[in-house]
Amino acid sequence: MTDDGDTSEEHTGQRSASPNPDLESLSRLIGTWRVSGEAEGTVTYEWAPGGYFLFQHVELGGSKGLEIIGHEQKYGELPSADIRSRYYGFAEGETLDYTYEIAGDTLTIWSGERGSPAYYEGTFSADGNTLTGGWHYPGGGGYTTVTTRASDG
Repeated sequence: MTDDGDTSEEHTGQRSASPNPDLESLSRLIGTWRVSGEAEGTVTYEWAPGGYFLFQHVELGGSKGLEIIGHEQKYGELPSADIRSRYYGFAEGETLDYTYEIAGDTLTIWSGERGSPAYYEGTFSADGNTLTGGWHYPGGGGYTTVTTRASDG
């Protein structure tokens, strides 16, 4: 805050002028995907206006929800180092937090914080149109899926 009480983004210096470049790694998710295996349904990824966030529209096993993926940024603070998300489950009213990373051809999604023992790990095919992987849970359990691109965004 400046002496004149101005708390605008221009004066706080905390807001980035453009989306973090690491979000570009998520571009390979854009489009509609069919999920098969131990979970069935569709997911659609699209950029939110401005490019700071990615929306994932989820329809899996009769459940519907929306996940908003990007860098967490609290008022007056710098954006988080990790790509974070919050999922909103419409039928159950649940909210779940995740951390995303794409390194090479591997997508990792941790439940909660990076390094969590509950995580998804999947590998993209050479053409980028198939993602094969699964959720792993502490103490055993989880499920595997094959996710195939149905259409580009």
